[in-house]
Amino acid sequence: MLRLAVYELLFETNIPVRVTINEAIELTKAFADEEATKIVNGVLGKVAQGVVKENS
Repeated sequence: MLRLAVYELLFETNIPVRVTINEAIELTKAFADEEATKIVNGVLGKVAQGVVKENS
């Protein structure tokens, strides 16, 4: 899940950052526990911050 979401954040600029993160979190909730969801959210949040700074 992380790999796909990071790819979307970095290379699929037509997809809003929030959409990518929300979809990744929802899919993680469906297949993993709460701890994994927190990890995915944290990692994607940091990647998104870098993407936003880079595009500013």
